[in-house]
Amino acid sequence: MTQETTAHDTFASLRIRDFRFFLGFRFLLTFAVQMQGVIVGWQIYALTDDALSLGMIGLAEALPYVGTSLFGGHVADVFNRKRINVVCSLLFFICSVAMLFVTSYVQNDNLAVWLFYAILFTTGIARGFLAPSVSALFAQIVPRSLYVNGSAWNTNVWQSAAVAGPAFGGLLYGWFGVMNAYLVVIACAGLSVLLMFMIPAYPLPVKTKKEGVFKSIGEGVRFVLGNQIILAALTLDLVAVLFGGAVAVLPIFASKILHTGPEGLGYLRAAPFLGSVVMGVFIASRRPMRHAGLNMLCCVAAFGLCNILFACSELFWWSFFLLFMSGVFDNVSVVIRATILQLMTPDEMRGRVSAVNNIFVGSSNEIGAFESGLAAKLLGLIPSVVLGGSVAIVSVFVAYWKAPDLRKLDLRKL
Repeated sequence: MTQETTAHDTFASLRIRDFRFFLGFRFLLTFAVQMQGVIVGWQIYALTDDALSLGMIGLAEALPYVGTSLFGGHVADVFNRKRINVVCSLLFFICSVAMLFVTSYVQNDNLAVWLFYAILFTTGIARGFLAPSVSALFAQIVPRSLYVNGSAWNTNVWQSAAVAGPAFGGLLYGWFGVMNAYLVVIACAGLSVLLMFMIPAYPLPVKTKKEGVFKSIGEGVRFVLGNQIILAALTLDLVAVLFGGAVAVLPIFASKILHTGPEGLGYLRAAPFLGSVVMGVFIASRRPMRHAGLNMLCCVAAFGLCNILFACSELFWWSFFLLFMSGVFDNVSVVIRATILQLMTPDEMRGRVSAVNNIFVGSSNEIGAFESGLAAKLLGLIPSVVLGGSVAIVSVFVAYWKAPDLRKLDLRKL
């Protein structure tokens, strides 16, 4: 089979055994994380009835995530990446058990809320070290000729878990109670650890020079800041996710505006991820996009518009559709950014560059959750989401003007 044929085989990367184990690990761990997010979000809002408390959930994870990500990237470039993944996923497993313990035995509401925040803080630390090693391990498992195809399937699997996780979390919470929901989270986290054990330990890329921790971290940061395409793509996603999303305040929309319970919240949380999966499968079956930069800019603007329209909706299924479409448009940006990072990053710097990416994009989800909760409290629920979507649209025009290399990006030439 020629390289050209392989590059356009929809399932080419899935034929790699270790990549299938890798995707199984990502699916189960993401499924557990997303389920837990819905469960603890509903619990905390039920205990506090406060929009800001939902924002605090994001902040509790984002602070340790940002604080440890750069060190996590350095660790991923100097230590065995499989072992890092095993240790971090085990830590999440322990945190899920702790969530169940607090739910079962802590009767004081205020104490329970603060314990939940403390556990989320710990999961943020685990994520700070896990994310760079996951991205770096991907590049060791999948050959360069299949990066585009592998990135699309990697995104699809992550989004599939993010579709199923919130829906199952809400349904299990509503139908079988919080205890059984947490037991499923614990089981999935445990299985993810087992799948990671099935992947062999790949040797680290040979480093041409030895560096101290801070010098090593600085080299990764300078690489990202010196590459206009990578920096522009990360900044665009940062602004869009930080201000443009409405996921953090969905419990309020579900309860106060759309008048639905945990089951409805699960569907709303799943809608953008479902849309992302649909688009992801389409991208996996196509050649790399010739006008990738322009496509990315247009889709980020459409993402912001969907969130503005969602804020004005009072119909459940119209709201579901708008969130679904926001996921469709968001997936384009995610796949393009992931492909850019894999194709343009040297092997020996993948952990550090991934860590910078995670600070830009990964932490923006949690910090964006805090911003959404705070803005909803200060400005009101609907105005805060409309303003956020507007900021995302404005960021597109700024990127179009300031980043010509991104605007002209052709993935076929990378």
